[in-house]
Amino acid sequence: MKIILISDTHGYLDPKLDKYFKECDEIWHAGDIGDKKVVEKLESLKPTRIVYGNIDSHEIQLMTKKELCWEIQGLKFAMTHIAGKPGKYYQEGGKFFRESKANVFICGHSHILLVQFDKYLNGLWLNPGSCGNKGFHKIKTFLRFEILNGKIENMEAIEIGPRSGNF
Repeated sequence: MKIILISDTHGYLDPKLDKYFKECDEIWHAGDIGDKKVVEKLESLKPTRIVYGNIDSHEIQLMTKKELCWEIQGLKFAMTHIAGKPGKYYQEGGKFFRESKANVFICGHSHILLVQFDKYLNGLWLNPGSCGNKGFHKIKTFLRFEILNGKIENMEAIEIGPRSGNF
């Protein structure tokens, strides 16, 4: 199963993502969607798993969830927008991750791409960075990986160019 993991689009889906969306089986979005049209477009392309973020409107919140847990091939995933980073968790996100008993923890919010084993939660921590045009990041990033035989394989951090626009 091929996965594209994005976050912090802030209302903008870069056309450079289209070729990656065509090649994947599911699209996951870790929040700060920014516009309901982003949700609608992603859902029209592939099966999705989407959580809302702190900038998302009530309308987007009704279309998505604050937190998600699911299992694929024996791997348990937990996703929320704001969680902190390994060893330095925001209270609510850290509590959700601890209680989820997941193997893979997914968040966004920081606009900083991070793939790291979390020794405190004993699982893989994924933050795809930001692929939108708003924020302080200089390069738009996302993650692509496969789930094969109950393992994360072929993890790639992909850059799709410089951020344009204002904070």
